[in-house]
Amino acid sequence: MNFQVVNKGICVGEIRVIGVSISSVLLIGDTEQIVLSSITDTPPESVTTDQLIPLASEG
Repeated sequence: MNFQVVNKGICVGEIRVIGVSISSVLLIGDTEQIVLSSITDTPPESVTTDQLIPLASEG
């Protein structure tokens, strides 16, 4: 497979984000570095975890 990329100028005037998912990234143009961060408003003592239930395999 031959794949050719031609980079050209890009001009973004405005971006309006209505909502985000649990894990999301919005990229415009070239990105040399991505820095991840996390913000939560839930106190650690109120977080509960359940046992994982395996999903049935196909076939």
